[in-house]
This record gives sequence, structure tokens and C-alpha cells, in this order.
Amino acid sequence: MTRIDFHLNIGDRILYACRLIRKARAGGSQIVLLAQDRRQRDALDQALWTFSEPDFLPHVSAGDPLADRTPIVLTEDDAAATPHHQLLINLSNVVPGHFARFERLIEIVGNEDEALAGSRERWRFYRDRGYPLAHFDVGRS
Repeated sequence: MTRIDFHLNIGDRILYACRLIRKARAGGSQIVLLAQDRRQRDALDQALWTFSEPDFLPHVSAGDPLADRTPIVLTEDDAAATPHHQLLINLSNVVPGHFARFERLIEIVGNEDEALAGSRERWRFYRDRGYPLAHFDVGRS
């Protein structure tokens, strides 16, 4: 069963996602990242190349011929076929339709009222279906 973690009150979700991806890759994880839209996916693509000079985080978009050999796959299409099923990072505002295929799902939630309200709905959705849940309020000390 998919383990689901909510990381709440994130100020810069793109930067936070990059740091989380770096940590997951250091542990050998293969990652799919679901962005809200193409603009956010493109921003994440750029950030992964530039946020940390010593770190190399190879990534491609879903559908790329090298996706099955690349440890990080980016998509804004919830229905996109992805080769990895270890870790799904969700930056979108919806429950990913295919989340149950993954060992782990991390929901990255901003600190805006709308983002927090949407995360409560997703929390209830997962909880009502019996998924193991945890939350980390990153924005609060």
C-alpha cells in the first residue's frame, strides 16, 4: 500500500521539490514528479539544472525516449505513462489518478489558504481509503 506524506506550509515549492529530489536520489530512489501545469514543470526542469552546482540530477519529461533509463521523470499530465513506481512527488492540486502504483507519495503543499484547503481534501480522500498518512509542517518551527 502506498505510504503518503504531506509536507505543509512550503514557501518555495520548486526549490523544496529540488531539495527533496536531491535527497531521494542520494538514497537511490527513482522519482516521478507531477506538476500542476506545463509552466510549473518547465520551471522545475530549469531549477533541477541550476539549483545546486555540485549535484547532477538527471531528468526528462514523461514520454521522452530516455525516460525508462532516467531516474527523474517530470510530467504535468496525470495520465502520462511513467516508467518508475517508487516515489511520486505531487505539486499539483489534485489527487493523482495513478498514485496507488507508487510505493510512496509526497504531497508538497504551499502556505496559501487555497493550497492548504485543497490538501485537507486530499488528506480526507486518502484517509477514507485507508492509506497510511503522515504530515510534516515544514513552515513552522
